Amino acid sequence: MSSRSLFGILSFLIASPLLAGIGFERLFGPEVPTGDYKHPASVTELASGDLFVAFFSGKGEYKDNAAAVFGSRLKLGSKQWSKPVKIASNPFYALGNAIPWQAPDGVVWLFFVTRYGEIWDSSRITAKISRDGAKTWSESFALTFEAGTMVRNRPIVLPDGDYLLPVYHEVGNDPESVSKDCTSFFLRYHPATGKWSESNRVHSRLGNIQPAPAVIDGNHLVAFCRRGGNYDGQPDGWLVRTESRDGGKTWSEGRDSEFPNPNAAVDFLRLQSGHHLLVYNRSFSDRTPLAVALSTDGGRTFPHRRDLLAEPKGDYGYPTAIQTRDGRIHIVFTSDGRTVVRQAVFTEADVIQATP
Repeated sequence: MSSRSLFGILSFLIASPLLAGIGFERLFGPEVPTGDYKHPASVTELASGDLFVAFFSGKGEYKDNAAAVFGSRLKLGSKQWSKPVKIASNPFYALGNAIPWQAPDGVVWLFFVTRYGEIWDSSRITAKISRDGAKTWSESFALTFEAGTMVRNRPIVLPDGDYLLPVYHEVGNDPESVSKDCTSFFLRYHPATGKWSESNRVHSRLGNIQPAPAVIDGNHLVAFCRRGGNYDGQPDGWLVRTESRDGGKTWSEGRDSEFPNPNAAVDFLRLQSGHHLLVYNRSFSDRTPLAVALSTDGGRTFPHRRDLLAEPKGDYGYPTAIQTRDGRIHIVFTSDGRTVVRQAVFTEADVIQATP
């Protein structure tokens, strides 16, 4: 069942005719005084069983150089999220996309974006670490130095134990359009040496950013990427798909997938069953519906497709997905003009057994 939010707002459980049993919860909205703008948000499960959410908050995407990253915890067994606290800030520059993630060795990483200019093509990736379960954090340190490099999705652990961080390179000075020259790529971390290495850049027809990778089998990986272009919608604006056959070292050219994409972020997750879940906006032009597609054959086909939320005027942005140890799938996303952080909770069976 969904829990109460921090300020006593009752979670709302929706018995959808498409997905009966899925729970939806409103986590944080304008009543939480971090800033009206709360977007995007990301979630991870800690070794303790606690859930930890991080989000960027301030006056707006381009309106506040004091905007910061905030974190909140839902302790295992609790029904109340902690008061969001500032966990990353910069006295001179605005921050952006924040991703918390606990590595197998227990270190919790916080990856985020620091924007050094007016728009995102001036950004670099910054990080912090925590060695006490996201209670205290190190000083910030630069992970990339190339202008326009950013992060959006969590790392994954590869079969050889290395970590693969999906990142992207954004160019162009138009905040209302993603250039066709924008590319996705991946940073590989070797825990034994502490060294990072870089993959090739993924090029595609319209450009692409914000890759979401998953291991298919062994060294075979697939990633789905947000398409380039503008936000007006276009009938050939498909989600971009790329593959690696060598454990993420090199990636294929990005190709149009079968999934529409309104120039919006997605997530792709390998489940405990070995199946794969894609979370996306099923539209060429709008961030609604918020939908899921499930593959049971290694990402070749996705026969189980369901809308989670489908209000015509809805705005369900930047979904991030995890599967916790109890088997439940948690999707955190933003809504209401990027002022509210919400969560959907369900199981794989809820998708498979839902009435089409």
